[in-house]
Amino acid sequence: MGLLQEKDKEYIRNLFSNLENEVTISNFTQEIECQYCRETREILEELAELSDKIKLNVYNFVTDKEIAEKYAVDKIPATVIEGKEDYGIRYYGIPSGYEFSSIIEDIVDVSKGDSGLSPESRELLKQIDAPLRLQVFVTPTCPYCPRAVRLAHKMAIENPYIVADMVEATEFPHLSMRYNVRGVPRTVVGEDHAIEGALPEKQFIENIVNYFKTMKK
Repeated sequence: MGLLQEKDKEYIRNLFSNLENEVTISNFTQEIECQYCRETREILEELAELSDKIKLNVYNFVTDKEIAEKYAVDKIPATVIEGKEDYGIRYYGIPSGYEFSSIIEDIVDVSKGDSGLSPESRELLKQIDAPLRLQVFVTPTCPYCPRAVRLAHKMAIENPYIVADMVEATEFPHLSMRYNVRGVPRTVVGEDHAIEGALPEKQFIENIVNYFKTMKK
């Protein structure tokens, strides 16, 4: 028995009928010592079955080490979503609960190769001209987290210097402790700046761009 109900499959199938270009999902997993690896793979397998424009690759985190290193994947379960190029969209942890909607919407955006951000936001992001990593800490039960995840991923689509990770906070407690995650969503920018909560697009991007400019000085 699958994880998705038939009515959910039909809804997603309709969304995916508008996919413009092929999307490749790469799942990094292993059979032991990974709490949600199996469930993550099952979710991705069911999604891939809903469109012939979605290709799923499943890699073993240990034996496919070179491929993991290519994508800079350093923990599992990990999911990479690519379109015509690798936009830097990463999921670490199971994309379940409220985050399930994020991965579906990301697939649609990646197929278009378009962030969907406002012209003002696109212009602001041109100021980021060196590598920058965003880590959005979430939990599956947080209704506000998808907004932060989606904005971070849209920024990654828009700007090739940005890599944006969704990190499921309870699956990676060592990272939650390292980055002082006491509530979600919490977006860690680089290593020493954080944004609390789900901000509107303009405020979120201005915050990150302003931090980037101070970091470069």
